[in-house]
Formats: sequence, structure tokens, C-alpha cells
Amino acid sequence: MNKWPEGNAIVYCEGAFNTPNGKTAHGLVRFTKRYHVLAVVDSTFTGQDSGKVLDRKENHILVYADIDGALHSAREKGIQASHLVIGLAPDGGRLGEQAREDVKHAIIRGLHIDSGLHDFLTEDPEIVHMAGDRCVRLRDVRRPPSRDRLHFFSGKIEEVKSLKIAVLGTDSAVGKRTTAWLLVQALEACGYRAEMIGTGQTAWMQGARYCLMLDSLINDFVSGEIEHAVWSAWKERRPDVIVIEGQGSLMNPAYPGGFEILAAGRPDFVILQHAPARKDYDGFPGYPIQPLVHQIQAIEIISGRKVIAVTINHEDMSKGQVYDYRFKVLRDQGLKAFDVLWDGAKGLAEILIPLIGKKKHQEPLHKFNRIFHSKIKKAQFIF
Repeated sequence: MNKWPEGNAIVYCEGAFNTPNGKTAHGLVRFTKRYHVLAVVDSTFTGQDSGKVLDRKENHILVYADIDGALHSAREKGIQASHLVIGLAPDGGRLGEQAREDVKHAIIRGLHIDSGLHDFLTEDPEIVHMAGDRCVRLRDVRRPPSRDRLHFFSGKIEEVKSLKIAVLGTDSAVGKRTTAWLLVQALEACGYRAEMIGTGQTAWMQGARYCLMLDSLINDFVSGEIEHAVWSAWKERRPDVIVIEGQGSLMNPAYPGGFEILAAGRPDFVILQHAPARKDYDGFPGYPIQPLVHQIQAIEIISGRKVIAVTINHEDMSKGQVYDYRFKVLRDQGLKAFDVLWDGAKGLAEILIPLIGKKKHQEPLHKFNRIFHSKIKKAQFIF
């Protein structure tokens, strides 16, 4: 059994909170089993409630200008911080100079450091030396396992009897992981056993029991690691539903991570997360996001799996605009659309519940395949 929380964490997100580059921090202040989150560090929002900034709902986790301010506040409450968790998720996963200096400062203060960046702290001689002197643990969450521990695709995914749902997206940093967690929690509230398959560092930091770092693995082993995580969850936990966190999107020029999840995770159905107000791919101006209908067609034709619902990222949208867009998706695509952050995921879970029974009784879930194959010649994609 995991003994969580591991400790009391300060989440470092200087200059990036409430932006796509702060998505790791966002996940941690919304939900984590691994840590008790005490504070966020970002001088942009000093003194504000992080939940209020992010979701317009207080979570009583305040934002501080610096690490010392967060430490001082915790001590005044009689709480000792134990971890600094890097909540930055910049393109390329690099650690900037200011962030590096702040990490060194946290080590001096005796904090363990957890980082999900591609710049590994355990390969920085100065930081390693400082941490050793102060008995501080450095943990590079994105460091891949040694090759002798990696798995190649074997076909054992076919043994899995749980209903498998992939939460894919039309872009990166669009809310796939948050939707996946909320769906797991909604299914559990309805009395079903659900397991999350994390595919990135934030899901691991939030306490996903089965997790892989898709974007830091050697390509030959990506499919095998996805398969092994899903198979392990089924073998060890026997959940009713396995929810797989998506990465990037099928047609994102920098993060086309959805292909491996469809091919190796072999989901029974797909939920598609979409930000209607976005025009271009995140971080790539001039690369327009393909229309929702084309994204749905791409998923269904490539995988033979049906997109069963759309979930909405409401950035830059009012509640009225979200309501109108939900009606548009139902009218144009025949799919129900949900804003799970504003409305919860119960309605989304209710769509899946009848399918759990079908899976248990081994009724065919892929009767749609013949329809999809007939669409291949008709489909037109804009790249």
C-alpha cells in the first residue's frame, strides 16, 4: 500500500501559473494523493487563492511571491514543508536559469525536489553536490527506466476484460488528464471500480497507480509500456473501467502522442477533449487546429473506435458560449458534450455505465468498425 501523502509540498510555478506552461501546478492544486499541497510560488499572483485564479473556486492554497514566503507561512501554521515540486511544464521541458537558482535555494532550505522536466537535476553536478551535503532527495520523474526494464508490445492487451476508455484531445495542454481524473472519481462515486493510466509526469505526481512517461521513452518501447500499464492495472486491480490519459493530439505537429495510445492501449471508446476558442495549436501560432469533425474522423478511421462524447475546455468562453457549443456538438456530431470542470463528470460517467455491463458479458463493442472502413474513401482531412 502507498503511504500517502509523502509530505507537505510547495509547488513552484514562477511566471507560468494559469497558463498552459503551468499545467503540472494546475493538476496538483486541483487534486493529488501524493502530497499535501501547502502553497504555490508565482509572483504574478502573490496573495491570491490558487483555486480562485484557476477555476474561480477557492481551494485555500495561497500563491506566494517566493519560496521563503511560502515556508514562513507554513511555519506560522505549525507545518513543516518537505518538498518543492516543480509545477512548470514548458515546451521542451527545460529548466530556466531563474528556476535553477530557486531550486538551489530550496535545497539550502532542506526541501526534497521533485521535477518532471527533461532537464534532469540528477545530472547537474552542482545541484547533486548541494543535495548530497544537505541529505536532500532529488527525483527526476521523467527519467525513463533502464532498457532492461522496458516492455515491448506483446499482444497481452487482448487479455484485458475491463472497459477501456481513452481521453484524447484536439491539442496539447487542453485538459485531458483533468477530465480523466474527474471521470475516474465520478465512476467511483457511482460504485464502480475505475483505474487511471497516467501517461505523463503530472499524473504520477497526482498519484496515478499505473503510470509511464510517454514523451521520454525510446520509441520502440512506447507501445509496450502503454500495453504493460493497462494490462498491469487489469491484472492487479480488476477494475470495471480503465481510463487512459491522452497525450498531445493526433495532428499536433509537435506532440502527436495519440497514435500510440490508440494502437497499443486499444481503447473500446474515446472521449475527445476540445478547446473551442483555440484557433492554433498551443505554442505554435500559424498552425491552425483542424475542425472538430476532422479530428473525430481521424480517430475513428485510424482506430476503428467510436468517439462517444466530447468534453469542453472552457478557456476564453463564457457559460453561455459553452452551453451553445454543447448544443452545436449534439446537433452537428450527434454527441453529448460536457464541461466537467464546471458541471462535474457524473453525466459523462452515466454514458459509460451501460457499456460496462456489455463488456462484462463480452458483447461486441466494435460493431462500428464496418461503418468506419466504409468512410475512409469519403473522409477529407485538412493538414
